Amino acid sequence: MKTRLLSIAFSLVAFCVSAQKESVSPKPAAPVAYGENITLEAAKKIAAAAEAFAVEKQWTIIVVIVDTGGNPVLLHKMDNTQIGSLEVSMGKAKTANNFKRSTKSFEDVVAGGGAGLRILNVPGILPVEGGEPIYSNGKIIGAIGISGMSSTQDGDVVKAALATK
Repeated sequence: MKTRLLSIAFSLVAFCVSAQKESVSPKPAAPVAYGENITLEAAKKIAAAAEAFAVEKQWTIIVVIVDTGGNPVLLHKMDNTQIGSLEVSMGKAKTANNFKRSTKSFEDVVAGGGAGLRILNVPGILPVEGGEPIYSNGKIIGAIGISGMSSTQDGDVVKAALATK
């Protein structure tokens, strides 16, 4: 048990160090706070934008939007989307919310190999592009997770959905 906890601690330290190395800012940014939970109405708008973008590309996706506690606010599955994408989209949304960052940042750490692979031992992290926190007035109000296509395509859907917010 101690070995597992140490492994998790080292993984988090390695991730934080690698994230700090990528920063070009001379001083660290203030931590982002959680705000009020996203409303169902706002979640529906974002999901509709995600679906519209996916339809235009002829992609099938599942959209999950969670609140600041990582609880589902909205789940939207397009027809013929692979069933396995349900858990993946939920994992992406929870990861983005709970760790206050894009799942792409974790994917990049893993892709870097070496010490970055330790992140795979941290519970609750799905290191695959397609999850982003949702902000309002500079605070996180929830997160979105998209799955159904490649991780890059899922990320494109997320960007398009959040651009309309």
